Amino acid sequence: MSIEQYMQELGKAARAASRQLAASSTAQRNAALLAICEALDAARDELGVANAEDLVRGRENGLDAPLLDRLELTPARIDAMLEGLRQVAGLADPVGSISDLKSMPSGIQVGRMRVPLGVIGIIYESRPNVTVEAASLCLKSANATILRGGSESLASNRAIAACIARGLQQAGLPAAAVQVVETADRAAVGTLISMPDYVDVIIPRGGKSLIERVSREARVPVIKHLDGVCHVYVDAGADHAMALAIAVNAKTHRYGTCNTMETLLVDATEAAALLPQLASAFASKGVELRGCAQSCAILPTIQLASEQDWYEEYLAPVLALRLVDGLDAAIEHINHYGSQHTDSIVTRDHSRAMRFLREVDSSSVMINASTRFADGFEYGLGAEIGISTDKLHARGPVGLEGLTSRKYVVFGEGQVRC
Repeated sequence: MSIEQYMQELGKAARAASRQLAASSTAQRNAALLAICEALDAARDELGVANAEDLVRGRENGLDAPLLDRLELTPARIDAMLEGLRQVAGLADPVGSISDLKSMPSGIQVGRMRVPLGVIGIIYESRPNVTVEAASLCLKSANATILRGGSESLASNRAIAACIARGLQQAGLPAAAVQVVETADRAAVGTLISMPDYVDVIIPRGGKSLIERVSREARVPVIKHLDGVCHVYVDAGADHAMALAIAVNAKTHRYGTCNTMETLLVDATEAAALLPQLASAFASKGVELRGCAQSCAILPTIQLASEQDWYEEYLAPVLALRLVDGLDAAIEHINHYGSQHTDSIVTRDHSRAMRFLREVDSSSVMINASTRFADGFEYGLGAEIGISTDKLHARGPVGLEGLTSRKYVVFGEGQVRC
């Protein structure tokens, strides 16, 4: 069977399964999640053997230490997977909820009902625990899913898929509700993103090159973000202690996440007093500063930033620093250089804060808070499948509700249109 035929078969099975899931109850889907949890717990030895195979192959293929670390399924990570399944089972089910119900002059009532998207294709790299995370969110929201993990985690994903299939069967749901692509051939990705008859949306989770490829070649809608070029702007008159705490947390809490601050903007009127404090705090954390000419004049030991630095997602202990002449200049910089991910203002002024909220064109905009809060769990979504910087359908952290759509529903008592 060719790769194209294989992927078509997965697609047909997923489409059929999606219709069964749409008719399933919340209780049945929750039972499946808990059964999957039990199956994974009972298969710890099998998961360990499969993961060891991936790790050996990864070392032979020259994977670097960070990738090997993400690939490893430690007992603690298996525990986290199990807890994640229990948490998703406990979340409110958005499917079937009706909102905006209103009576019309004709006598009919019109509302909107949450419904599954259908079949979701998810493409990701390295971490086998993503297989469980993605499967659980899609299953809870009554979507069938086709999961294409990285070739480096193929054995681990196969072992996890077997546990998922056992849990689905125990709950009386079709095994094709969650399917893991069992080939490392890159052609499988090209076929998956080109099957609009069988796949309703694609979610890529991985490096920029993967997401760029999917965005460029997909023939089905894509939910994604390319970069996390996040900013914190310290406004004129801001509380310096607050600004310092937020800036340090936004940059140093974790370096490798998409909601980490990459550029710090400071109102020029605050620079003389605030920059030495910021420089000292970041130096103590080992963060390299790359500043504009004005900030270098105040901090002569830091490196002069290039034009490219304002566009850069470092994902490392490096921070771009720029002085700006007021709120207008800060907003202009963010909207020009940013990636529409997450941006924050530190200010005491309510009117300027509200202007920042309205005029910064990003999926998350914050007042007096660290950009690190841009996260599904922190937003009360319970869990997320990823973060979207798109403007249609889902924007920001995508949780269960983001994996559904809404259709109009009408309640009548025999009305006919005149």
